[in-house]
Amino acid sequence: MRRRCARPRYGEKAILLALATCGAVSILTTVGIVLVLFVDAVSFFRQVSVVDFLTDTAWRPFGGVDSGRFGVLPLVNGTLLVTVIAMAVAVPLGLGAAVYLSEYARPRVRGILKPVLEVLAGVPTVVLGYFALTFMTPVLRALLGANTVKIFNAASAGIVMGIMIVPTIASLAEDAMSAVPSSLREGAYGLGATKRHVAVRVVFPAALSGVVAAVILGLGRAIGETMIVAIAAGNLPQLTANPFDQIQTMTAYIVQAVSGEAPRGSLTYQSIFAVGALLFVLTFGINIAAQRFVRRFREVY
Repeated sequence: MRRRCARPRYGEKAILLALATCGAVSILTTVGIVLVLFVDAVSFFRQVSVVDFLTDTAWRPFGGVDSGRFGVLPLVNGTLLVTVIAMAVAVPLGLGAAVYLSEYARPRVRGILKPVLEVLAGVPTVVLGYFALTFMTPVLRALLGANTVKIFNAASAGIVMGIMIVPTIASLAEDAMSAVPSSLREGAYGLGATKRHVAVRVVFPAALSGVVAAVILGLGRAIGETMIVAIAAGNLPQLTANPFDQIQTMTAYIVQAVSGEAPRGSLTYQSIFAVGALLFVLTFGINIAAQRFVRRFREVY
């Protein structure tokens, strides 16, 4: 009998072409963003020294090259201060929620709580920013005193930002813990371990690479958050370690500069791209370090 000729699978070829096109568009878009960002940043650094940009302790970009000062350290200080506060809130709550959902919650409870957490991740950040300004700040001022806590401060923005990141960390970490084989749990129970010891000393170390990836993703979102810090943290760039002072982050400065105060083509306008390039380098470095860590400690089951 003659073998039937295989029909050409045009559908598969079309799907593969569509997927390849999507991948190429995403890569080209990323390359375009990087090119635009760094081309304007280079124009900025032709007028302002890179050393002054990275070491000067004052940020007054609206005075021009003659009377302005372009030291990015106050913006970096504000960004890191808010990020540390946010991660101090998000990591314990997020990992605690992940351990509960993975090891303690019943299937029905997990089926309700996890979608609720994921819905919380979709709350608009501008809403969270006004929540920080109109609720969290008055609470802190009532507890610690109006003279201690400024109306715009890093603490309220950081706390609310941490609450925003909790669903991201909890969901991804819970997925990593749920992927740990049941045989590891059963072996630990067979040796007489309690549920707490199994969760902390067996499941958590086995899912460490996924947990770290969840934390790094939350860290990247905290560093790049804009609206919460722009609304609740203020627009005063200064070097301070006091979480109750007004500060300004890199993203908040970008919002301020593009709101109409910086004419296009001016040095102040170009400083937006310099700050954005530094922010890109910071997040890129964090992602590279996280990928190396995940590859080193990844467990394959």
